[in-house]
Amino acid sequence: MTKPSRGPPPTATLFAQILALVLLSLTIAQAINVWVIFHLPRPSPDYYLGPEISQAMKRGPTPPGPAADMRALVVSLSAGPPSGETDPGAYRRLRKDIGTRLQVDPEAIVITSPEHTDRQQIRVVRRRLELSGRDRDAPFVLAPFELSVRQPSGQWMTARSPRPAFPSAWQTRIILWLLITAVAMAPVAWLFARRLSSSVALFAEAAERLGRDPNAPPLPVRGPTEISRAILTFNEMQERLRRYVVDRTAMAAAMAHDLRTPLTRLRFRVEAAPSEVQAKMISDIEEMEAMISASLAYVRDARGAAEHTPLELSSLLDSVVDDMADTGKAATVERCERLVISGDPMGLRRLLTNLVENACKFGGSCRTRVFAEDGCAVIQVEDDGPGVPEGDLEKVFEPFYRGEPSRSRETGGSGLGLAAVRSIARAHGGDAILRNRPAPDKGLIAEVKLPL
Repeated sequence: MTKPSRGPPPTATLFAQILALVLLSLTIAQAINVWVIFHLPRPSPDYYLGPEISQAMKRGPTPPGPAADMRALVVSLSAGPPSGETDPGAYRRLRKDIGTRLQVDPEAIVITSPEHTDRQQIRVVRRRLELSGRDRDAPFVLAPFELSVRQPSGQWMTARSPRPAFPSAWQTRIILWLLITAVAMAPVAWLFARRLSSSVALFAEAAERLGRDPNAPPLPVRGPTEISRAILTFNEMQERLRRYVVDRTAMAAAMAHDLRTPLTRLRFRVEAAPSEVQAKMISDIEEMEAMISASLAYVRDARGAAEHTPLELSSLLDSVVDDMADTGKAATVERCERLVISGDPMGLRRLLTNLVENACKFGGSCRTRVFAEDGCAVIQVEDDGPGVPEGDLEKVFEPFYRGEPSRSRETGGSGLGLAAVRSIARAHGGDAILRNRPAPDKGLIAEVKLPL
């Protein structure tokens, strides 16, 4: 067994790496946003000149529904002017221009525009007018706005700027740059997350492997300080568990082996015993020898150190059932899918043999199945016996536990068969359970699941 390696000291803690990831992400995101702000032009302000407004007012109210022109003004009639009138002095020239074109008194024109104080946008509009060859001092109003003209009938005709489309060109550019920022940060976040999670994922793999093989090699020590310390602790725990299992199994094997010597002496001495007790003494000695052999086999299975090789489970089950049939036992195979697993051939043969022997002993006959379910190979052995009390379905897997009160080997066995079944199944990363058949049927179903 390789001793756990301390490895090189880590250079950064998990907290430091997560903090670095957060700070790096924020820095890159802010850097991209600052670049966008300083290098992309501001959205162009939407404005309307006096002639455009006058022409829309002359056409009269617009029909309901979306307009073909996104810049088309919405014209409507109302009983009164809009609320929140802008300072009349702010649009004196525009009101005069529209009043002249519509032949109305400028005082009968009310303008509401919340953007009239944005001097920077006003300068941008005047520059655009100049570049387009028009009078840069032409009166205009920035959208959104409402311009109402009192009609001779007393009603008010109001021209409103249309609602801006969503998303606008500027909003589209912002959304695009946000997506670019996310795409640019994704590889960095992925690399950091993979680095941090790879060390943590080792524990799940190591715990699963430890359950199958206590002699598995220790984990490599790597990662942040907290992870490295946890790995070192896990390796030390695994080594202590391995030594504990080895010591206990070795002690049990030695005890079972050493008991054979006095039993051999007893067998020779029993020949001098009276004939009326000789048969009973020989029967007791044979029972003890059988229990010792079963104990040694159980210890071998509990060690779980045999080499695993690929094997076809259905062929192994067919072979076991054929051997049982040759000895006169009523065992059959009902369903046998071809499934390949990695396992110890001798250990799995003992597992199947114990299950079939138990079923035939207590149920008279048995039916076996092998099929795939949820990524596992499932072995089922079903009999027609009396079943097991619900409270004993787990106890029967304990070593030397026998539910049959007579303690006779002919009826109760050694109490190690099912214990060996579960030990072998768990050494392969699986498990074994028992359950009674649903009423009104009688019998027991033994089920073993092994990973494919």
